[in-house]
Amino acid sequence: MTNLDPRSMIALAGFMSAVMAMVLLFMRRHYPPSIRGVGGWAAAPLLWLLSTMLFGARGAIPDWLGLVLANQLLVLGSVTYYMGTRQFMGQPATWRTWNWVMAGTTVVFAWLTYGWPNYAVRVGFFTVVMGVLYAAQLRFMLRHGGRNFPVRLVEVMLGLHMLVLGVRLASILAGHAGNDLMEPSLFQTLYIGAYALTVLMLSIGAVLMATDRLRTELEHLATYDSLTQALNRRALLQRCEDELERAQRYGNGPSIMMVDLDNFKAVNDTRGHQHGDAVLLHFAERTRQVLRRADRLGRYGGEEFMVLLPGADAQAALGVAQRIHATLATGHPLDCEVSIGLTSWTGPQETLDAMLSRADAALYRAKEEGRNRTVVG
Repeated sequence: MTNLDPRSMIALAGFMSAVMAMVLLFMRRHYPPSIRGVGGWAAAPLLWLLSTMLFGARGAIPDWLGLVLANQLLVLGSVTYYMGTRQFMGQPATWRTWNWVMAGTTVVFAWLTYGWPNYAVRVGFFTVVMGVLYAAQLRFMLRHGGRNFPVRLVEVMLGLHMLVLGVRLASILAGHAGNDLMEPSLFQTLYIGAYALTVLMLSIGAVLMATDRLRTELEHLATYDSLTQALNRRALLQRCEDELERAQRYGNGPSIMMVDLDNFKAVNDTRGHQHGDAVLLHFAERTRQVLRRADRLGRYGGEEFMVLLPGADAQAALGVAQRIHATLATGHPLDCEVSIGLTSWTGPQETLDAMLSRADAALYRAKEEGRNRTVVG
């Protein structure tokens, strides 16, 4: 069997690293700063690229560059990728422990290069270090990563490469380490090929995770009000339509409440719009606390909100309205009074326009009757 030249495979791995680094750097520049960790993911393939360049130049450069620094850049790139993953998933980048690891491995690689030159031991030590690092990242992702496809892809690649590292360590212990990294053997071809594939797939996994997060954030922006984090009008009306369709099939339709903050214009005029925004935010937070998990709060426009109560009859909806009034009358500086117009599903012939019209009319009556009350329409 003709084996591929290790230098060619190392060059291929370097090329893959360079391409993925450019992609991730572009993403870091143009993606919103709320998506953290992309900088670490972009730096990792750059470090891997430098490592492959040093490995490829072995024989033409000193061993402290071609052996010690090259191995350390591989380890550092993997640690940087791990730190990027931690930041992406909302955890702190715990560099302190890994700084000690980097310092210790530098000493060991230098000793195995100059103090006690031993290729098999050096490769075995590197294999163990990378296996431990991959295991730490895999454990972290299994605990914090969720179940979406990009995360699973990275987890699978980490697991597969850990398996390759295990086979490599077993071959070293069995006396098949070889004599040099550039030795054109089957083992070297498999190991370097697995490394090149891992570099590519880990970078692709990072791209997919960041893109999936961006999609989620854009969907959130398109669905939720930026101030109160209540559903926006379009999204809430769509939820209402969906609930009415469900009621057509199964009965037990929803109730709808129109909620308007009383005298809110005066609040803005006398206290300023920033205070008015704080009142709106306080209202939304307090209201969500008294709603059921299935209920939905939406900002209908300005200081007017709507609450969708799936499966709630008029009596149950009145109980929710009473809780809203109560939670906004606790003496908090941002408490406000609200008028509520409430209506409930009347049967299979019901339409959303009809329900909204009745709720609006009930809200108008609540205002006419003195505000700070609930009227059923």
